[in-house]
Amino acid sequence: MASENVKTGESAVTTIVNFAEEAKLAREGVVKAPSYALGTICKSLFAGGVAGGVSRTAVAPLERLKILLQVQNPHNIKYNGTIQGLKYIWRTEGLRGLFKGNGTNCARIVPNSAVKFFSYEQASKGILYLYQQQTGNEDAQLSPLLRLGAGACAGIIAMSATYPMDMVRGRITVQTEASPYQYRGMFHALSTVLREEGPRALYKGWLPSVIGVIPYVGLNFAVYESLKDWLIKSNPFGLVENSELSVTTRLACGAAAGTVGQTVAYPLDVIRRRMQMVGWNNAASVLTADGRNKVPLEYTGMIDAFRKTVQHEGFGALYKGLVPNSVKVVPSIAIAFVTYEVVKDVLGVEIRISD
Repeated sequence: MASENVKTGESAVTTIVNFAEEAKLAREGVVKAPSYALGTICKSLFAGGVAGGVSRTAVAPLERLKILLQVQNPHNIKYNGTIQGLKYIWRTEGLRGLFKGNGTNCARIVPNSAVKFFSYEQASKGILYLYQQQTGNEDAQLSPLLRLGAGACAGIIAMSATYPMDMVRGRITVQTEASPYQYRGMFHALSTVLREEGPRALYKGWLPSVIGVIPYVGLNFAVYESLKDWLIKSNPFGLVENSELSVTTRLACGAAAGTVGQTVAYPLDVIRRRMQMVGWNNAASVLTADGRNKVPLEYTGMIDAFRKTVQHEGFGALYKGLVPNSVKVVPSIAIAFVTYEVVKDVLGVEIRISD
């Protein structure tokens, strides 16, 4: 027993020494940092957080307009389109109105993005390892379907971990200066919802979010990584230099990924946002802004929300806010992917998953 303990201790010391030596070599640029090193994990999370914060702030006005269109009362239309909606917000609320809720959004998206990118990398490595073991081919690469699965896992983990912040962010975003009741910020909104509606209220709309995040995040990663791999292997129009894609080409890959993912998952996003408003006493007043034509917001579940939305407003209501969301999502996803890769490259962290 004593000898086993000694061996275990020696093994632990050897592992720690190896970690330290590899970290030293990584800092000197001799080798890449090992994927299991704590420093590499922190760098990966940091890169994901920066990517989320930068990309979401860049499109904050379009994000707010999208949510306002999604929950707008059909009996009191104020936002008729992207340009008109942005002008209306600017005229009635000024510059601050365009970025309302962005602080809360960044407080949510930074950890969400960090966890999402990191989870995708770890899920991809795990899935690739199992796939190679199953096929007996150590050179096997991730297929688009396997990337879709890894992206779905990452999306579910990240969304579930930060969902309460997304819920209160939606409520803060739809407030206007004329609203009868104001959430003063994220923490005030969280405490108010907990006190008035209970803990379960923080996860209203979670189910359609889970269902929607599978095709959305899954397709984002699958399309982006598959497009990059295809371009590197085929090199059409001479886009590849030294086995690397330019920032512009990677932005285009991210834009294509964002377009596909958001189009498929958008109706579920609309339903999620509407379900988040249920139980809020002042929701009707906030959504009409003037307190007129108050319509109770009551859904018994996701299916009921789908049914009532289509029944009362038509099938097109499931795509309310799609235009500003498309204008937002394309640059947002593109900026997020490229920012993540650039930051990781600057920090000296290995990026490629499928090699």
